[in-house]
Amino acid sequence: SSKLLHDAGMNMITLPKTIDNDIFGTDTTFGFQSAIDIATNVIDCIHTTAASHGRVFIVEVMGHKVGWLTLNAGMAGGADIILLPEIPYDIQKIVDKIEERDKNGSRFTIIAVAEGAISKQDAKLSKKEYKKKKEESLYPSVSYEVAAEIQKLTGREVRVTVPGHMQRGGSPCPYDRVFASRLGSEAGKMILDGKYGFMVGYKNREIVRVPLEDVAGKLKTVDPDASIVKEAKLLGICFGD
Repeated sequence: SSKLLHDAGMNMITLPKTIDNDIFGTDTTFGFQSAIDIATNVIDCIHTTAASHGRVFIVEVMGHKVGWLTLNAGMAGGADIILLPEIPYDIQKIVDKIEERDKNGSRFTIIAVAEGAISKQDAKLSKKEYKKKKEESLYPSVSYEVAAEIQKLTGREVRVTVPGHMQRGGSPCPYDRVFASRLGSEAGKMILDGKYGFMVGYKNREIVRVPLEDVAGKLKTVDPDASIVKEAKLLGICFGD
């Protein structure tokens, strides 16, 4: 919309503000780190009860189309399984991981699930078919569907926690405060200089000016072959693929 307003002749400068970290042209967005802190805290708190009760716990993290938040919070919180929209999962792989942990003496498993996570089966459906399936589903979200399938295949008790919009609120963490201040400062300078039609971004730890046409209509998703995913797999985290 900023690009359209700029094209219409308005003086536009934008800032990358979202907890999803899905804006193209910037390494990170402000709000993202604060949301990671909240989601990680939820997973940390779940660890205590999961370990004492020996159950499977699912924490549903925000992220309808992209999995950055779930990936980072899952890694930070020590989740055993992370399910992302970009990496369709096979429920049997999830069950295998739970049973492998059982065999190794870990009686509990924590699964971080992005709200937009999708099974390999559903990923094969057309958009129309998938929308129809979701409308007819008995489950309020994908986490409850995963929970029901795990219970059916393993007989294990599964609990679902959905922190929801808590992830969008609260006090911003110090990193985000400094980051947003830096971006805002640069935006103010651009206004004084009359430099419009840009997003103030962050690349390789430096503030950059990104033309709006390079940002508009693009989504920054998690690459299944990204180094962070490979590193998570080396740590023993399962992505259901």
